[in-house]
Amino acid sequence: MVSTAAPTVVWFRQDLRLADNPALADAITAGGPVIPVFILDESEPRPPGAAGRWWLHHSLARLGASLAERGSRLVLRRGDSAAELDRLIDETCAGRLVWNRRYEPAAVDRDGKLKQTLRARGIEARSFNSALLVEPWQVKTGGGGPYKVYTPFWRATRERLGTEPPRPAAAPTTLETPDIWPASDRLEAWELLPTAPDWAGGMRQSWTPGEAGALDRLSRFLDDGLDRYGERRNRPDIDGTSALSPHLHWGEIGPRQIWHAVAARLESGALTGREAQAEKYQKELVWREFAYHLLYHFPRIVDRPLDTRFDGFPWRQDTGAAIAAWRRGMTGYPIVDAGMRQLWQTGWMHNRVRMIVASFLTKHLLVPWQEGEAWFWDTLVDADLASNAASWQWVAGCGADAAPFFRIFNPILQGERFDPDGAYVRRFVPELAALPTDYIHAPWQALDEVLSDAGVALGETYPEPIVDHPAARRRALAAFDAIKNDGAKTIPIPMTPSKKRATA
Repeated sequence: MVSTAAPTVVWFRQDLRLADNPALADAITAGGPVIPVFILDESEPRPPGAAGRWWLHHSLARLGASLAERGSRLVLRRGDSAAELDRLIDETCAGRLVWNRRYEPAAVDRDGKLKQTLRARGIEARSFNSALLVEPWQVKTGGGGPYKVYTPFWRATRERLGTEPPRPAAAPTTLETPDIWPASDRLEAWELLPTAPDWAGGMRQSWTPGEAGALDRLSRFLDDGLDRYGERRNRPDIDGTSALSPHLHWGEIGPRQIWHAVAARLESGALTGREAQAEKYQKELVWREFAYHLLYHFPRIVDRPLDTRFDGFPWRQDTGAAIAAWRRGMTGYPIVDAGMRQLWQTGWMHNRVRMIVASFLTKHLLVPWQEGEAWFWDTLVDADLASNAASWQWVAGCGADAAPFFRIFNPILQGERFDPDGAYVRRFVPELAALPTDYIHAPWQALDEVLSDAGVALGETYPEPIVDHPAARRRALAAFDAIKNDGAKTIPIPMTPSKKRATA
């Protein structure tokens, strides 16, 4: 029997999946035709960067295909979200609009106004949580305020969840469709993919965007990764993380699905004696929740330091050449360069290396963290406003529960500790591949004949370090003293490091 209920428009955004999608489930339960729509709104304060646009194209294509398998389709519109939704409601005579919530400051403001406007017109407007285990207002300190420190936030979140979060719903098998579909753009007309040049070859080799790709990656991680996660997660030379971050950002999989999958492994006994490994992974999921908690309660973290002392930090002004070398992976520090080249080639970077390259930019080079965050936004397939801003501020020492500014990663020691055989560097900095492991993280310490035998000519085939680590560390600490003592100090940096091993 065909329903006589008015259509419901389902506004897809960063929830590009059919399973565990509360807004879609609500539309189906309400009865009547379901009209899925995605709107490319480039007037948003932070539209997707280049790598994000590549991912979005493929994710939308796969979502459209999944809907088509169920007899439905994905309507594509481009323009101001509120205006396009108004037109769509008028065209379809829809009586309801549903969506899953976002938590960026501009999105919160827009969604609130949209609900008021639609309800004033007699259109039912409802929003749901598909992106988080707990929403930012559901976890509070003993004083009723938001958290700024992760560990108590983790404890409170774990307590709030109880034994487990709500169980995710399965994907629908069919959707009721309208008699006449509204007009839709062609995905190809949006030109989200790079063409001249096509720089996405490494991303195509590395990723399978879409809901099925997310579930497959989760399955592989559960089978070969979860039981050793805590031991291997800091090793960029090993495939030891889930690499689910882009799938989570675009909502191709939700945290509830991941949490329940991990819980199922624990309950099955497959992780007996390895329970701490699973808990470590759950804590990383909750770190993402913490980032959204901070973004919602402290929206200034998008572009201003949470620690207001850093408003007056004496960042360097003459940083053009340094930023260019950092972006290109040509700093002369192999672990830094490997990370930046991995980012450019694959659209992703291992989390440990993200910390190393961020520390190098903000502390060795004294470049404002906002510069690094902006580059990550454009080049990461998992660029996420909450995680990006919170993580950059954490490394720079100006965010919530931040690493102290005086914690300055030594890129040589970081490389030796977390890439002990140099496999990661050799993969992404192939011009150093023939160097002995003893020198792979500090090639300038090698004797001339060792460099020659490896085919390395410093300053020619691979750059000499653009900054000296011990001197850069001293300058960074002096800059931090300036905001503590209200007196700016600068220390010139020798550009040629000594052959002595740095130990700071």
